Amino acid sequence: MPKNKTDDNDGRLLNISRKSFISVLILLAVLMAVSIVLTYVLPKGAYQTVTVNGEEVVDYQSYIPLSKEPGIPVWKGILAPFLLLGGSDGLNLIMLSVFLLIIVGTFQAMNDNNGIKVIVERVISKFRHRRFLLLSIVSLVFMLFGAMLGLFEETLTLLPVIVILSLSLGYDSFTGFLVSIVACGFGFSSAITNPFTVLFASQLIDVNPMINVWFRIIIFLVMYGLIELSLFLYTRKIEKDPGSSYTYERDSKLKDRLFTQEKVINEKKIFISYIIFFAVVLAVLITFSTIDKIRDYTVVALIAVFLIGGTLASLIASGFDFKKTFKSFFKGVLSAVPTILFILMASSVKYILVEGKVLPTITNTINGLVENRNPYSLALVLFLIVLVLEFFISSSTAKAIFVMSILSVLTLDLTKEMQVLIYTFADGYTNLLFPTSPVLLIGLSMIEFSYFKWLKKSWPLFAVTFTLVIIFLLLGIFIGF
Repeated sequence: MPKNKTDDNDGRLLNISRKSFISVLILLAVLMAVSIVLTYVLPKGAYQTVTVNGEEVVDYQSYIPLSKEPGIPVWKGILAPFLLLGGSDGLNLIMLSVFLLIIVGTFQAMNDNNGIKVIVERVISKFRHRRFLLLSIVSLVFMLFGAMLGLFEETLTLLPVIVILSLSLGYDSFTGFLVSIVACGFGFSSAITNPFTVLFASQLIDVNPMINVWFRIIIFLVMYGLIELSLFLYTRKIEKDPGSSYTYERDSKLKDRLFTQEKVINEKKIFISYIIFFAVVLAVLITFSTIDKIRDYTVVALIAVFLIGGTLASLIASGFDFKKTFKSFFKGVLSAVPTILFILMASSVKYILVEGKVLPTITNTINGLVENRNPYSLALVLFLIVLVLEFFISSSTAKAIFVMSILSVLTLDLTKEMQVLIYTFADGYTNLLFPTSPVLLIGLSMIEFSYFKWLKKSWPLFAVTFTLVIIFLLLGIFIGF
């Protein structure tokens, strides 16, 4: 069981408090329970499959009611976090879990060998009097990662470094979360060439993704301005009153450990070893994200790079102290284990609805809602529908196949470019809002910030965000995007 905030966390970078652990656990358990109930309340249904070019694909115009099918057995719903590992999403979930364990273990070893301290101090020395400029550059880089390359969960690898960078600049862990995970999520949503949303959805609906790309670039710039405004207001508040930090208690303890260490020996060797390591990580990210044939293996490649390269860099930094390095690594791995349960429970919602045969009924109802509407109301209805789907189907590619397949066979008074934009908007921002988003839960866990507190503090940002989204949708229709 995770320790309380008042307990000594033995120097762990990831330390989920008991309160945060229990609150998220209860929330996800409630979502699973509601999903089980829905399989008994909603009508059952199924779609037929057809063979296209030798592959089995779902025919979304072939809905069949299954009136006599029972709901999912309660025991099966309760055990869904484990049963789903044998399903179609099982391999991806296993890879995501291993990915999390490896990166947390690597960064723990890196921190205990003074790697993070050395790198951050070098960066700080260059921007000591231009702190906000540095944060602005970092947030722009992360937004571009999401908007251009479609990165999101991969950026969790850099969160510990960005958090400590923010602390060193005089800010807090929440600032680091904003300029990395939130900025990347906004970039993923206001996508320019995101391969998992814009490019993939455009391919499914047979439209050139670069047509009128200028409109998406404008959207990106506006959303970047929104992130910068939020960052400015929050950091200004901290500068006036450090106690107003959302993560003040947690950061006070973290600073005591990070900034009271003795002078680092062999600082140059440590710096070079980790800079080479991060250069390899960045090269792998860019290479695997831009080449179609190997894009699906990005997470696998990152696991290998972090496990081999991160361990080697830590061994070099420690003077090849194997005992210290591996002890730190496994300390980090153990601290990440509770988060694996969050991932499995969040993914269980879709599994329960599929096994209970009610997801086809939900999607067939959606199919009927989008017909015979004027373009403006149709755009808003489609947007809301994909928002609902996002709660149950977090995978962008899986949802794109479903949504765009339906849209491709409907007669809609909307351009194909607008249909892709609607899908992209609805798919992305909820990755930073819904509790079924593993990346959100992991990121919040890393800074010991509860999901409910995140909702309380972030609602003004999302209120403005969704207002801008609606404006851009209506404006896009008006100008013929």
